[in-house]
Amino acid sequence: MLSPRTELILQSIVRQYVTRAEPVSSALILEDCSLDVCSATIRNEVARLEQEGYILRPHHAAGSIPSDMGYRYYVEHSQFAGLSREECLTINHLFHQVERELGEWLKLSASLIARKTKNVALVSSPKSSAYKLHHVEIVSLQGDMALVVVILRGAKVKQQLINFSCVLSSEELSHMSNRLSHLFDGKTKEAIKYIDENFNENESLVVDTVIKMMRAEDEKNNEDPFLDGMQFMLKQPEFSRTAHLTEDLMGMVEDKTISKAIEIPGSHDGIKITIGNENREKAVQNFSIITSSYGVEGEAAGTISVIGPTRMEYNKAVSTIRYLSLVMSKLVNELYGYNNNDLSVNTQYRKEDIT
Repeated sequence: MLSPRTELILQSIVRQYVTRAEPVSSALILEDCSLDVCSATIRNEVARLEQEGYILRPHHAAGSIPSDMGYRYYVEHSQFAGLSREECLTINHLFHQVERELGEWLKLSASLIARKTKNVALVSSPKSSAYKLHHVEIVSLQGDMALVVVILRGAKVKQQLINFSCVLSSEELSHMSNRLSHLFDGKTKEAIKYIDENFNENESLVVDTVIKMMRAEDEKNNEDPFLDGMQFMLKQPEFSRTAHLTEDLMGMVEDKTISKAIEIPGSHDGIKITIGNENREKAVQNFSIITSSYGVEGEAAGTISVIGPTRMEYNKAVSTIRYLSLVMSKLVNELYGYNNNDLSVNTQYRKEDIT
């Protein structure tokens, strides 16, 4: 644990380096911190920070650059404020302007994060490990042929052609649809398999078809996430100074390493911050990733992430994705048919929610 004075100096180095993208001199630290000490004392504190691994200096007379360890200390000892009321209201208004369709929400979330943080935003669609059924509809087509339409929670629609053993009337199909919908509403494929009912031959055919469609949806890989902000991040000073960073970034996008590097927060409403060498994927170790989950707890979850250089405005990134995860959770809960309380427009963050 650093002393209060040393911590203040480290925070100053991080803040100034994030803003200026240039090594921070002892004179700038002294000016920023307004400490009643001489410059020699600042230099001694800086030397200690370097010795303990919190900062880097290209050479003895150079200014200070935060290390991954220094950024980690900064993140763990910062109070992250929420977005302003005006910012929250603007975001809410923008979501009200787009179509009530999941793809539009994902696209807007990625665009807002990218514009506010000037880094890459990655937003994945909510995925359920076991989808729940909402409604079954059986539509007569021709002769004994019918179309089975399955509506899953989250407004996913699947359909499959089947052939009955005989021709069924519209009334019989309607009765079967209503009966099966009543029995299956809110149930997973596994729960449906163990429903103790005496189904006739045609009903059993529909039940088997429904289970097969739900199994296929459960086993399907998640769709590619929405990505935005490359144009902003490539303008960051790091990319003009170090050519391989641009190559690393483009490579991560092309081979989808950037998606594999996303770590799910430990709690549904938490924030996960992974800095530099903490990333498991080697190609991502020059970057920081901040991720929040959203969706229906225990039923369907997606992630909202921002990826940028370790020299990132962590407060802005955390506050932005935290609020957008709340907005997206509210919208997805409504999509799944759950009621929501009104969204607070100035959410603060507990330190234990951020790791």
